Amino acid sequence: MNKDELKQKALDYISREQDEQFRGEVEALLAEEDYEELNDRFYTEIEFGTGGLRGVIGGGYNRMNPFIVQQATEGLARYVERAGTQRPGEPLRAVIAHDSRRYSDTFALQAALVLAAHGIQTYLFSGLRPTPELSFAVRRLGATTGIVITASHNPKEYNGYKVYWDDGGQVVAPHDKAIIEEARNVHGDIRRISRDEAIQQGLLVMIDRELDDAYVEAVKGVSIRPELLRNNAGELKIVYTPLHGAGGYLIERVLGELGLEVIPVDEQREPDSEFPTVMYPNPEEPAALDLAVKLGRQLDAQLVFGTDPDADRIGIAVPANGEYHLITGNQLGVLLVDYVFGAKAELRTLPERPAFIMTIVTTNLQRRVAEHYGAEVYATLTGFKHIAALMRRFEAEPNGPTFVMADEESYGYLVGDFVRDKDAISAALLCVEMTAYHVSRGKSVLDRLNEIYREFGYFEESTLSRYFEGQRGKMIMDGLMQQLREDPPTEFAGVKVLEIRDISDGTRRELRTGVAHNDVDLPASNVLQFILEDESVISARPSGTEPKIKFYISCPGRPGEEPQNARSEVGTLVAAIKSEIEAIIDAGAGS
Repeated sequence: MNKDELKQKALDYISREQDEQFRGEVEALLAEEDYEELNDRFYTEIEFGTGGLRGVIGGGYNRMNPFIVQQATEGLARYVERAGTQRPGEPLRAVIAHDSRRYSDTFALQAALVLAAHGIQTYLFSGLRPTPELSFAVRRLGATTGIVITASHNPKEYNGYKVYWDDGGQVVAPHDKAIIEEARNVHGDIRRISRDEAIQQGLLVMIDRELDDAYVEAVKGVSIRPELLRNNAGELKIVYTPLHGAGGYLIERVLGELGLEVIPVDEQREPDSEFPTVMYPNPEEPAALDLAVKLGRQLDAQLVFGTDPDADRIGIAVPANGEYHLITGNQLGVLLVDYVFGAKAELRTLPERPAFIMTIVTTNLQRRVAEHYGAEVYATLTGFKHIAALMRRFEAEPNGPTFVMADEESYGYLVGDFVRDKDAISAALLCVEMTAYHVSRGKSVLDRLNEIYREFGYFEESTLSRYFEGQRGKMIMDGLMQQLREDPPTEFAGVKVLEIRDISDGTRRELRTGVAHNDVDLPASNVLQFILEDESVISARPSGTEPKIKFYISCPGRPGEEPQNARSEVGTLVAAIKSEIEAIIDAGAGS
């Protein structure tokens, strides 16, 4: 984009942005003639990805700011007016929540005032709330749509905007594309009313405790062995950190009402948009749990866990040989699948057709365990919106499967159907209950994981992410995916590739015969999967919410083999595959 085009884009934004601070940022860049920064802010516009809108906070069309939020909400409001359903004599409804990030409360209010201007009665949480409670509230209040302002686990410079539909799940086709198309057609004609007007007209309704109470009762209902918690409450030491986010109050309340004492990490207990004690407020990152693990070691806790800023992801650590072992997202999923389906099978509370949903990049060990307990297993694309869509399909099918549990490798879990997104609040309760159960049987969580490995085979997973910022970064990632399609590897670390699945067009190609099959029944997505002859799976996927390309590696061992022996062999293979992928990325990036 040349300088004149950049100037025009910047001036256009300045004329539309009402917030002085964000408008002033762009005015200053124009005055300084900082065209490199202006190009980054205007070469493209933020679009809906797997999680809605997400980006760095700042002025510009490629940033998160009040105008972008208003524009997206204007498009959403127009679509709701056209496609939303309402009860006779009642208005269309929306619900909005936000987390602890910079400007989250401002963005939430601006979205509410746009919706209210369209006559959509909007329920706005009076303070920060976790994402799963927003999903719950959409269903509870009979709303057509919902919005949560959050950038989940991203660095503090980011914020985001996730849109939900009437089932409580994030929007999927056709709603997602229709909403962004409406937003693209917004040209300076954004409708707004003031906060006072909205309240006086009954179009802005503040909510808090009444939804909290209902949500807490629903979460407590996921407990499978509540008597176990009551009987062992005094023996459990549980350390928890909300990582300066929205999870603290509700998790402490849920567990407290079940008689459990939660020991908080005081330095990270209070919400703080600067996340001063962590570089990344992400429970996937070992460093994010350092303070919690330190406290757990001091107290000899049986469980240490943390949640991300909007409390939809959870990470745990458990004691082992005097230290604390961080459980991966895949491993925790395996443990929860084993506990939930195993406990329900034992207590004979599994439905006739129990369903477990995973993603195509989640470890197949979960499939093996779930099927062992009689579950029907469904795999879908990364992103809980696809899981929610399957849940809706189950409900629409006569005598269809009954949803029990879902998860994805990136530390997201859901048990029960009252929420349609990953839910770290209910997952925390089940992690505590699972820990109590294994301790009551004289073993640790890791002991149980090793038993699972012996029975079903040791699996090891690893991810490799590479960030490519800006316009050039997008070109590099597009080029890498094109290269992998046009000239794919035929082996990784000496293990032959049997077939390649291209989720973008639903094809599956056998490398030995060259025969292609159009039988991949998944929504189109820019994902490639390489299936190796030893059942290893390698997946490549550019992120829909961050400027990065991500590779997922999953390699299995043999059932019956001792985990410590399999770990060395499989770990060597994973490391070799990872090294080869790094070389592919470096070559594609011109390193």
